[in-house]
Amino acid sequence: MARWIFFTDLDGTLLDHYTYSWQPAHPALRQLRLRGCPLVVCTSKTRAEVIPLREELSLTDPFVAENGGALYIPRNYFPFALPTALVESGFQVLELGQRYPKLVQALEEAAETSGVCVRGFSQMSDKEVAQHCHLTRAAAKRARQREYDEPFLIEKGTPRQKERFFRWLQQRGLRWREGSRFLHLMGDNDKGVAVAKLVELYRQLYTEVRTVGLGDSPNDLDFLQVVDLPVLVQKFDSSYDERVRQKLRHARLARGAGPVGWNETVLAILHEAA
Repeated sequence: MARWIFFTDLDGTLLDHYTYSWQPAHPALRQLRLRGCPLVVCTSKTRAEVIPLREELSLTDPFVAENGGALYIPRNYFPFALPTALVESGFQVLELGQRYPKLVQALEEAAETSGVCVRGFSQMSDKEVAQHCHLTRAAAKRARQREYDEPFLIEKGTPRQKERFFRWLQQRGLRWREGSRFLHLMGDNDKGVAVAKLVELYRQLYTEVRTVGLGDSPNDLDFLQVVDLPVLVQKFDSSYDERVRQKLRHARLARGAGPVGWNETVLAILHEAA
């Protein structure tokens, strides 16, 4: 039988958009554990944010942080060597993205050159991030421990200035994606690149692999396009992101927002696969 592997976004998908609660997804999380199905978190959040959440959810599988900036694999998770990996705090780390200081510098130069006014996490205080994201001050501090991805807002700029801004970034080999709250600047990486890399590793481990991806925003499109079964989760207002829906017409639509829809859909997929 095929080994089913699940990849999931966090905010607005496994976690509630406002409360960040995962509790409605508890039944499906339990079934994934009982059936031995890997659950890979694939998020724009930082390593500092994901590690305590993994412990809270009792997850032991790899995770993708900062929009594919790095892939974190627990040591000895795969029974073969990963020659290019760095070893840090119990993880083998595959760096796929651009280091944070260079991204911050590029964002500043793009804004200055184009005339656009931007505000990134590097310019925000813990308090400001907490207010934007409905986080505690401690959680906001973890969110600001960026390594490969700079979330930012465009506060002012004409359409022509914005066009120059994004063109400047593109000409330097940088990418950006739209998340549920911020735009994200990154190097030549995305969630899809990281997921595809990890699927290659799983295929070395298992004879047959089937992959499921769950997300809710354009920021998830890259990895939803590389899995066998993409799932689009309802947003907090019970709508589906039309941009993702147009590009993934074959995606399964979760009946419910956030962890409610996540739970119902994962249970249904597991039942169908049994």
